[in-house]
Amino acid sequence: MQRMSAQHQPAPQRPGSVTDTLNLLKHKLPSRGLLLAALIPLFGMVTAYGIAPDTNTRDIPLQTLVQELSLPQVGAENTGNNSQTFHHEVSVLPGETLTGLLSRLGATEADAALLLSQGAASIARELRANQRIQANVSDQGQLIDLSMTDRNGEQLRVHRQGDNFALEHVKAVLETRTVIRSGRIENSLFAATEAAGLPDSVAVKIADIFGTQLDFRSDLRKGDTFSVVYEINYRNGEPVGEGKVLAAEYVNAGKPYQAVLYHNANGQEAYYTPKGESLKKGFLRSPLEFTRVTSSFSNSRLHPVLGYHRAHTGVDFGAPIGARVKAVGDATVSFAGRKGGYGNLVILRHHNGYETYYAHLNGFAKGLRRGSAVSQGDIIGYVGRSGTATGPHLHYEIRIGGIPRNPVAIKLPGAAPLAAAQKARFNQQTAGQVQRLELLRGSNLAALD
Repeated sequence: MQRMSAQHQPAPQRPGSVTDTLNLLKHKLPSRGLLLAALIPLFGMVTAYGIAPDTNTRDIPLQTLVQELSLPQVGAENTGNNSQTFHHEVSVLPGETLTGLLSRLGATEADAALLLSQGAASIARELRANQRIQANVSDQGQLIDLSMTDRNGEQLRVHRQGDNFALEHVKAVLETRTVIRSGRIENSLFAATEAAGLPDSVAVKIADIFGTQLDFRSDLRKGDTFSVVYEINYRNGEPVGEGKVLAAEYVNAGKPYQAVLYHNANGQEAYYTPKGESLKKGFLRSPLEFTRVTSSFSNSRLHPVLGYHRAHTGVDFGAPIGARVKAVGDATVSFAGRKGGYGNLVILRHHNGYETYYAHLNGFAKGLRRGSAVSQGDIIGYVGRSGTATGPHLHYEIRIGGIPRNPVAIKLPGAAPLAAAQKARFNQQTAGQVQRLELLRGSNLAALD
């Protein structure tokens, strides 16, 4: 028997390999061609996906396949004369002209010139910084329409009519939304309301509402909380200012003070406690909204200008020049002018025999004169340093029968309670607002719109 050379010897086959299986099938199955064609993909998948546990996958070569895809045909609706329309909503930049605005919106110079030539001067005059403008412009730069709100709250709208533009005034749509906010005192009421996102006018109103119960100069404590339900007015979708405060709560040193707005049958409005007790006292605690006492009532005080001791018949409130001074109660103006060391002075005569003095004013409220009737909270003047004064402040006095009394210590007169006949109407009208305040008490809810 001849020996085969090593170089012609067939490679040894491992038992149970794919080759053994194929050879076995060749001898035992007559239709081996068909069967082999069916089994080869199967073994191919085993070979492809059967990766040994210790295989280093980083050494496996990667292959990138690129398949070209046919793009969908653009429909007839996006071709030809049917151009696309783009909606823009922008804010007017400081000093921006109508021409510059239209250019920024993508309108053509021809449309800008056409619009200006067809009575758009009224629109140009109404442009102001941060004003919201809405416009529709085609992808070819054709201005389709433009709308804005003028200074009177009416909506101006320009729309294309063929080769021209038409200008129309659309009646303003006023919408009122109710907002609920709450906060916590860390330093001052004003800082806390600002942190809670409250407008200044609402913060001032909170101080006014509780001004007969709390002195926000001295009664505030760190950790006090407040909640307020108020309205925001929108015109044509834009906020145009705050409306009324419907309800409020202030928790001072753990004691809650609540107020709800009530409209009586005659249309008059006033704030009451949820039990129907009026919060409008005869006098406010302070004629200023946010201030501090710089000099107290005294029978003998060293005068800072004159240099000798004499009685200080009122309280000095430190405040910046121009701060608003309010009437502490309903009254008639008995004096408004300049008077010696008082400087610019207003004297109010109240119906219960009280008189209040407001001195060192920078100026008087417009139209204020002797004999004028003022209501509690009305602005009567502005803080200044007229007369004998070392700096801007308000000197405030209360006199009963001509005798000065300490404004901080005196017991203030009260207001008439709610009539029993109105109690049912009051409860029905204010129940929802009281529920909102109860919902917020003790919660971490900062705001609801």
